[in-house]
Amino acid sequence: MPSACIDVGSNTTRLLVAEVDGALRPLLNRRAFTRIGSASQGGVIPAWKVHETAAAVAGYAALAREHGCGQIVVVATAAVREARNQAELVGEVEAAAGVAVRVLSAVEEARLAFAGATSTLSGDRDERVAVVDVGGGSTEVVLGTVSGGATWSTSLAVGSGSLADSLLRSDPPTEAELRSLGARVSEALAGLAPISARRAFAAGGSATSLGRLVGPELGAAQLEQARRVLAAQPVDALAERFRLDPERVRLLRAGVPLLAALSKRIGLPLEIGAGGLREGVILAMEE
Repeated sequence: MPSACIDVGSNTTRLLVAEVDGALRPLLNRRAFTRIGSASQGGVIPAWKVHETAAAVAGYAALAREHGCGQIVVVATAAVREARNQAELVGEVEAAAGVAVRVLSAVEEARLAFAGATSTLSGDRDERVAVVDVGGGSTEVVLGTVSGGATWSTSLAVGSGSLADSLLRSDPPTEAELRSLGARVSEALAGLAPISARRAFAAGGSATSLGRLVGPELGAAQLEQARRVLAAQPVDALAERFRLDPERVRLLRAGVPLLAALSKRIGLPLEIGAGGLREGVILAMEE
């Protein structure tokens, strides 16, 4: 019987329906750019955005039931975790969808994202693996092994949505905006020590979307190529060229410098992971 995870993030609300029979098999993916992170004012998610998010989750819960899901889990990450009116959003979502909402701590989010990103890895299950997950309002960096799971993690209070909203006002962005973006990323990572791993993976929407631009590996050359491409044309032209949602293109402009800085800190190119938080949640449900 399939299970479902609905992930309420800072940029998007996403649905994954999947079966687990030894390995996870995705059956249905859906995404809506609900953008609660950018709509928040002074740590408060506006009422209209609460209503919109509740409607999106309710629709996805209904879709999951139509697909025969035995379990439906709704998780929320940074934007809800930090919201002053968290209880209001959680209450309205639960009333609309008929499903309990679990607001993940940064440590829980990191552990589940690591499990999802490494679930399909072959080879040495005891080698040290790094996973970076660039979200809309935060970025998780996780270390561990496939056999033992996550052993260390940190959450950086910076994400593609918060960076794009605060620093990238022009379309395409100006050189001054891009320099400010680079400086902000450097500042956010200043306290992060070099990370030792044998392999490194990128999870999340920014990473998977970049595969359309530069392929399955995000090394220094590929990320610099992506940076130049994303800065060269307006959002709509890039969205049409690469068959991406315009909002995803806007967020990628901020996500790429974060991924590049993290790849440099780890000292390895980032492989695009086959899963992430939602996959990790469903795998945990089946344990």
